[in-house]
Amino acid sequence: MAVGQRIQEMAAEPGGYEAADIRVLEGLEAVRKRPGMYIGSTGPRGLHECVREVVDNSVDEAMAGHCSRIDVTLLADGGCRVADNGRGIPVAPHPQYPDRSAAELVLTTLHAGGKFGGSGYKVSGGLHGVGVSVVNALAVRLVLEIDRDGKHHVLEFADGGKPQGKLRAVGSAPRGRTGTTVTFWPDGTIFEETEFRAQTILERLQTYAFLNRGLEFHFRDERPGHEHEVVYRYNGGIIDFARHLNETKEPLFRKVAYFEAAEDDQECEVALQWNTGYYESIYSFANGIGTPEGGTHEEGFKKSLTNVVNKYARSRNLLKEKEDNLLGEDIREGLTAIISVRLREPQFEGQTKNKLGNVSIRSMVERVTNEKLAEWFEEHPREASQAVQKAIVASRARLAARQARDLTRRKSALDGAGLPGKLVDCSARDPRASELFIVEGNSAGGSAKDARDPRTQAVLPIRGKILNVERARVDKMLKNAEIQALISAIGAGLADDFDVTKIRYHKIIILADADVDGSHIRTLLLTFFFRQMRPLVEGGFVYVAQPPLFSTLVGKEKVYLKDEAAKEQFLSERPGHRVEFQRLKGLGEMDFHELRDTTMDAERRSLLRINLEQAAVADDICSVLMGEDVEVRRRFIQENAKDVRFLDI
Repeated sequence: MAVGQRIQEMAAEPGGYEAADIRVLEGLEAVRKRPGMYIGSTGPRGLHECVREVVDNSVDEAMAGHCSRIDVTLLADGGCRVADNGRGIPVAPHPQYPDRSAAELVLTTLHAGGKFGGSGYKVSGGLHGVGVSVVNALAVRLVLEIDRDGKHHVLEFADGGKPQGKLRAVGSAPRGRTGTTVTFWPDGTIFEETEFRAQTILERLQTYAFLNRGLEFHFRDERPGHEHEVVYRYNGGIIDFARHLNETKEPLFRKVAYFEAAEDDQECEVALQWNTGYYESIYSFANGIGTPEGGTHEEGFKKSLTNVVNKYARSRNLLKEKEDNLLGEDIREGLTAIISVRLREPQFEGQTKNKLGNVSIRSMVERVTNEKLAEWFEEHPREASQAVQKAIVASRARLAARQARDLTRRKSALDGAGLPGKLVDCSARDPRASELFIVEGNSAGGSAKDARDPRTQAVLPIRGKILNVERARVDKMLKNAEIQALISAIGAGLADDFDVTKIRYHKIIILADADVDGSHIRTLLLTFFFRQMRPLVEGGFVYVAQPPLFSTLVGKEKVYLKDEAAKEQFLSERPGHRVEFQRLKGLGEMDFHELRDTTMDAERRSLLRINLEQAAVADDICSVLMGEDVEVRRRFIQENAKDVRFLDI
C-alpha cells in the first residue's frame, strides 16, 4: 500500500486529525472549558479565589492611592458584592475597539487591563490581567456598576460572561461618589459548591488590611442565620500584623522593630518581634501578594539579619572572640517577621506567584535592613541584648539536637533497616501507592492491622498523646519514643533536614477516635507535621480519617454516621426512623470488619485532606491550640466549635 493512499484512508477513519479538528475557543470559552488553569480548582479554594480576584482590583486602586474603603458583602441569595471608592473602571469607548467600552473589554477579554505598563498603576498585584474576566466567565450572572464622571453606569453579564447589552448611564452617581462595584453569582454547573465561607474571606481581608495601612474593609454577611458585620482597619499596618501573630505566643519584649524605605520604582517595609517560642514565622509579600516560597526579598532580609545580630553581639562582647558566629536559624528562632515590598515590575515564578525573583529588591532589602535594624538595636539595647541571648541559647540547643540526631542515625544503622519495631509495613514499595495509618493505642492498632489492605496500607500504633512540639525544642523532641517512631516510619528526616522526596508513603493518615481525646491527638500530630515536616503538609500528603460516631439499623443494614450533624441530616430525611442510635466511643470498640468498611476501605471511606493555603493563619491556630494561654484556647474553641473548616488548615 502506498504511503499517500494510507494517509488518505486515515483521514476518513474515525479519530482522524484534520484542519477542521482544530478548535479555537473564543472569548471566555477557554476559562469555562478549563477553569482549574485560572483559579486552581473548582472546589472551595477556586470559589474563594473568585472573591480574591475581584478584591485584588480594589486593593490595587488603594495601592495607587485612589481608594480608602472596600466593602465585601455576601448576599442572601448566594451572590457576592465587592465595592470600592476608587476611580472607577474607565467607561469611554476603547481606542482600538470603538464599539465597546473599556469596562466591557476588562470584563470580557483575558489579558485586558490597566496594569501592563500604562500610567494607571505604579504597582499592582494582578499583573496577568485575567482576574475579573475569569470571575465573569465562571458566573451565572454578574452586574458591573461604575460611578465615574458624576454618573452611575451599569452593565450586566449572564451565561458565562455574555454582555446583556451595552454599558449605560442610569442616573447620577450618589453624592459625587466614584468607584467600582462588582456583584457576581458563581455558576453551579462549574463549581462543586457555591456557598461562600465567611471566615475564609475574613482571613484574607484582614491580611489585606494589615498590608495596606489605613485601608478600611467592611465585611457584611446577609445570609439567613449568618448575619454579622466585621470592620478591619490597621493604622499601624504590618506593626499591628506582627503584634497580632504574637498575641497567641509570649513576646520576648513588647516593642516591634519597624523600618521602611523607598527608592526609584520600589519600596519595602519590615516589622519584626521575637517571642519565647522555638519556631520562626517569616511572612513575605510582594505588591500585597503572599510569597510563601519566599524569594529575593526574603533572602536579602535573612542575610542582613544574621549579619546585624552577629555584629551587635561582637560589639557588646555577648559573643566571645573564640566563639563561632551565630547561624541564621539560631537568630530566627522565635522570630515573627513581616516583609512587604512593592515594585513596578515584579517577577514571580509562575502564575501561582509563590516566589519573587527580582534581584534589585534583594539588594535593597538587604541594604535597608543592615542600616535600619542596626540603628534600632543601638536605640533599644535591652531588647537587642534579649534577642542575642535567645539566639545564643538556641545555638547551644542546636548543637545538642545535632548530637541527638547523630545518635538516632547511629542507632538506626546498627539496628539494620532503621524502621520502628511496631510498624506493620505494607508490601508495596512505590510511595505513590502506599499509605501509613497512624493509630493511637494497641487495641485500635490491632483492629487497623486486621482491617488494612496489606499490599498498600501500613499501620503505626502510637502510645497515648505524643509530645506537644509547640513547647519543645528539637533536642527534647528527638528523645521522645513516639516522635522517633514517626520520623523513622516516614523516612524523610526532620525540620531543616526534611526531604519530602524521600517520604515512604504519599498518604499519611491520622486515625483517631471521634471524641475529644481523639481531637487532641489529631491536633498534636498536625502540629508536629506543620512545625517539623511542613513540606509534608504543603504537598498535600497529610490526611485525617473520619471514623463514624454513630451507627443505626435501616432494616437489616447497618448505617454509619460521621457526627451529630450527619445524624440530624439522617433524621430529617427519615422522620419516621425509630431504631436506636449506637454511639461508637472508640476505634478499639469496632471489630476489624467495621473499621475496614467505614474508615479504611479506599472505596468507601471519607478522608479529610489537610492543606496550607494561608501559612500565617495555620501558624496562629497552632499557637492558640497548643500554646500556653489557656484562656485564649478556651475562647477559640468555643467560638469555632461548629466550624469544621479549622480541621482543614
